[in-house]
Amino acid sequence: AIAQGAKIIANGSATCPIVLTSNAAVPAAGDWGGLIILGKAPINSASGTATATSEIGNLPYGGPDAGDNSGSLSYVRVEYSGGAASSASENNGFSFYGVGNGTNVDHIQAYEGKDDGIEFFGGTVNASFVSSINSQDDCVDWTEGFTGTLTDVYIKNRASDDKAIEGDGLNNDVGNLGGFLSNPTIVNLTIVGEGSTNSPEAVRLRVGTKGSFTNVNITGYGEGFDLDDSQTGVNVVNDELQVTDVTFTDVLVKVKNDTGSVFTDADFYTGEGNGTGTDYATWGAGWTAQ
Repeated sequence: AIAQGAKIIANGSATCPIVLTSNAAVPAAGDWGGLIILGKAPINSASGTATATSEIGNLPYGGPDAGDNSGSLSYVRVEYSGGAASSASENNGFSFYGVGNGTNVDHIQAYEGKDDGIEFFGGTVNASFVSSINSQDDCVDWTEGFTGTLTDVYIKNRASDDKAIEGDGLNNDVGNLGGFLSNPTIVNLTIVGEGSTNSPEAVRLRVGTKGSFTNVNITGYGEGFDLDDSQTGVNVVNDELQVTDVTFTDVLVKVKNDTGSVFTDADFYTGEGNGTGTDYATWGAGWTAQ
């Protein structure tokens, strides 16, 4: 774990990525923990300048500094993560706790983890060229008021895994103590499942999350977007949760509305057929595991 005030410098390259992986002769998901970074950026699981305590390690995170700098991650791959810290907690591949946008994060991959691949617990950190493959829980997850930007994201998961993306506005166990909801920006997103009769659900947005998705390509799911909880629906109606330019291929239900609010698919997304997603074949070449 990289605690508040410390900085990680882990910069590889396309030809020589930094790989954090299992030491087992036959590696498997859950062989070890994962990478945890704790910063001082705003979270909504604490009020004012107060901090919260991480699920793993009981370390403080969060605070008032949106521009907090926790260092640099570039061309870093985390494999076979997700080892249990307790009977109730498993590690994610990458855990960003209250990490600020002064931190550089680009070209990261979570591969074959037992829990979430990449999770953002509040914070403002931006990440680009993000790959998450075969995480047994969610490939990308956010909660606790995350407001960063994710650019060029590639997700591939199996029917036996959970969601490709799960986005929460706040942590239900704590509440919205900071008074704001998650509101990330996602640009150039590709999600690949195992077919509409196999993979149940690509993206679940719930617990009041806001957000903006632009240039999305989803292939091979029973449901494209599943929207839950009343505040999430209000955000759609108020144009605070929107998708622009999206292509659905082999997707049976494009939007499932479980929010209680009345809106049409067109109120949630526009530009159907225009989404090309991210050019993973180009930027993922050489350093990612497939």
